[in-house]
Amino acid sequence: MIEAGRAAWRRASSEDAVALRDLERVASQRGLAHVFGDLPYPDDDVLARWVLLLDDPTVDVEVVEDAAGLVALAAHDGASLRHLAVRPDRWGTGLGREGFHRAEAAGARRLWVLELNHRARAMYESFGWTPSGDRQECPWPPYPTELEYAAPATP
Repeated sequence: MIEAGRAAWRRASSEDAVALRDLERVASQRGLAHVFGDLPYPDDDVLARWVLLLDDPTVDVEVVEDAAGLVALAAHDGASLRHLAVRPDRWGTGLGREGFHRAEAAGARRLWVLELNHRARAMYESFGWTPSGDRQECPWPPYPTELEYAAPATP
């Protein structure tokens, strides 16, 4: 639910697994088409990952919804932001920033982002986060590079 300019976040449950996968798919297909092209989306693998995350007591998965379904998601574990996505028709509304800040307030100080995800990287950098220098291969074809980002050091 979205209230007068602010999102009402709630904790996701196992019943949200398919909707989480679907939100992540639509955001990825729109925002990362330049990375994944026409490759089939790994529906089964992503759904299995959401089932595991929702069952992990150390991971908080929070969502926002409207009449059409899930609008935004933020998954974090107290040390890292695991996943952040906003439905494309809601891009630019501040939901991504809000989800990011929720994870950061819960202790997230690290995250992994695709090197070619310029939109996300620009947002993280606007908050002072920077690449740590660590890189890894994304688990989905065509196996693009992911960069680790770290929060600014606190004085």
